[in-house]
Amino acid sequence: MSASSLSASFKSDAFPFVDEFGPAKIVYVSTPGVGLEAIVVIDNIAAGPAIGGVRMAPDVGVEECFRLARAMTLKNAACGLRHGGGKSVIFGDPAMPRQEKEQLIRAFAKAIEPLTDYIPGPDMGTNETCMAYVHDEIGRAVGLPAELGGVPLDEIGATGYGVAIAAEAAAPSAGLKLQGARVVVEGFGAVGRHAARFLSRRGAKLVGASDSRGAIYDAAGLDIEALAQIRSEGRSVASYPRGEALAPDALLAAPCDIFIPAARPDVLRADNVGGLHCKLVVQGANIPATAEAERIMFERGIVVVPDFIANAGGVICASVEYAGGDEKAAFAAIEEKISRNMREIIARASTMRVSLRDAATALVQERLRKMMATQRWR
Repeated sequence: MSASSLSASFKSDAFPFVDEFGPAKIVYVSTPGVGLEAIVVIDNIAAGPAIGGVRMAPDVGVEECFRLARAMTLKNAACGLRHGGGKSVIFGDPAMPRQEKEQLIRAFAKAIEPLTDYIPGPDMGTNETCMAYVHDEIGRAVGLPAELGGVPLDEIGATGYGVAIAAEAAAPSAGLKLQGARVVVEGFGAVGRHAARFLSRRGAKLVGASDSRGAIYDAAGLDIEALAQIRSEGRSVASYPRGEALAPDALLAAPCDIFIPAARPDVLRADNVGGLHCKLVVQGANIPATAEAERIMFERGIVVVPDFIANAGGVICASVEYAGGDEKAAFAAIEEKISRNMREIIARASTMRVSLRDAATALVQERLRKMMATQRWR
């Protein structure tokens, strides 16, 4: 093999995700003394320092971390925030003992202290308390407890509120009215339960919910507060006293009008998306569907609101907090920005005869290119 071929092969292996938008950095972190292993992806900082959550999980690789970081880039650019996109993953069980988790989070914070173009926030497996540890170590975090001047996005349901706003905007395109619409939430956690609450206040009815251990379905409707209480007690939603208990994956085929994936990536795939019985999918989780699944849903006439539009409420809240704003300002910004984006991408999709994701991606890429054109190094 020639030297040029070897060089090309090395570049394809070492830089498999690079395109015109990033990533700017992929950093591997290891602190053997406390068992810390982590990945940080800073994707694009054209608009400012990257904001992105810290996920704790035992099984997230660099490709998934990059995809999550890219979703944050698109999300922040779509919302016109003065931040780029990033993401980090700490390998570990988020249910580990509190002291062990605190030690790991603090070690992670010290390890990323030099990465000043990355602002960490809470994500799956971490929370406001974890961000308090990070802030205590390096003075740089969002999603802080209220006692530290933060706007606790999980507590107030910022991301779930944005999902509800997106669903309300997209419903007419799917031939739906929210009043009486049947909702299924895959992943009744920090995002899913709040999305259900905000949608119920708009007249929708939760008929199905799941967590990692089980699912429950009742066409007559589920009591959202009772489900939240069950989860707070450490039990699965499958222990809800009424309705039909199901395996988590079986909820995918449950009849509904609006399906909200709000848990792990790639739960909607080519091998299972054909079982969906809904008119509207609102992506509460980051990257919850593969590209092939997105194509299949579009061909079936299912309206799909992409993740980086629908679940932007959390990062909008984080940006407001970082700028010194409060909870009221955060909710106002979420409603304004997501409503505006939904109107624009719905109009584009209709004119171009493409999916909402394609319309949104084209819109955001235009914005990113304009921002990057002003940079010296691009």
